[in-house]
Amino acid sequence: MIDEIILEDIERIKGDLKGEDFEGKRVLVTGGAGFIGSWLVDVLVSFDAEVNCLDNLSTGKMENIDHLLDKPRFKFINKDVCTFKGGIKYDHILHLASRASPEEYQQHPIETLQTNSVGSYNMLELARKSDSRILFTSTSEVYGNAEVFPTPESCWGHVNPIGARSCYYEGKRFAESLFMAYHKRYGLDMRIARIFNSYGPRLRAEGVYGRAVSRFIAQALANQPLTVYGDGTQTRSFCYLTDTSVGLLLLSTDEGARGEVVNVGTSEEVTILELAQKIKQLTGSASPITFHPLPEGDPRRRCPDVGKAERLLRWKPKISLEEGLTRTITWFQKRST
Repeated sequence: MIDEIILEDIERIKGDLKGEDFEGKRVLVTGGAGFIGSWLVDVLVSFDAEVNCLDNLSTGKMENIDHLLDKPRFKFINKDVCTFKGGIKYDHILHLASRASPEEYQQHPIETLQTNSVGSYNMLELARKSDSRILFTSTSEVYGNAEVFPTPESCWGHVNPIGARSCYYEGKRFAESLFMAYHKRYGLDMRIARIFNSYGPRLRAEGVYGRAVSRFIAQALANQPLTVYGDGTQTRSFCYLTDTSVGLLLLSTDEGARGEVVNVGTSEEVTILELAQKIKQLTGSASPITFHPLPEGDPRRRCPDVGKAERLLRWKPKISLEEGLTRTITWFQKRST
């Protein structure tokens, strides 16, 4: 699935990167048919990297990568990250595989834990044997109900290990520990990105709770009620996909980032109610806003301190919430016509 908006954004991403960092390199992207993974795959292919996209399509979508299937340096591998056997050596491994929507990972808690534990071990072993540089995409969820805002990487987090969302954030926390253990024992060149909420084209809209941006847009365009959970005062920091992609790819290549944990997100904090109101305004929708019970374990605030990314990677988000929402709304509108 490729269109004018996505092509423009791919070029925007490429403009902030050095193509020589990827040209001719062999790269494995796990979860490469997913929302963020498919963008990274697009950029890497356009930089003439040899890209293997590993995805079992549990949440990824073929339509995100079907336009790449005839590219000579692209290969889609429909296998599970927990059992995949590489067989070849990679220069880079970008490990993004995991369910990320609260509804989905709560419906599949064991599989989510396996992906982030067994799957991460499998990828680390592949990286160790290949002497690969490996990036792991962790999550802001590891901070739980953080007590410091904006939240720096030094925050240890406040989580419930048996809570409703624990299969996701405890899986990610275990994986972070495993990655660091491989770095310390084997000197493995690994990097960990803690991603905060990201949005943009290709973000799935189904589900009654997760993916607030795409859900609100789909509801607004269909003149359906915008469903806000809780009183809407809980906050998130929504980072447009181009900024997230640049941050991840810079982190994966920067020589000074070896062994580092880095927040990737924006410090532009907004309440969920303000987000719903902004999307109503930008779509011109007459949809009412309705309020529903807040799910168990929903964090009250999410806002990253991105100072480390600015210092280490010379990266910071460029796209404002209004600009990113406008582009995402336009993409959804074009797909509905």
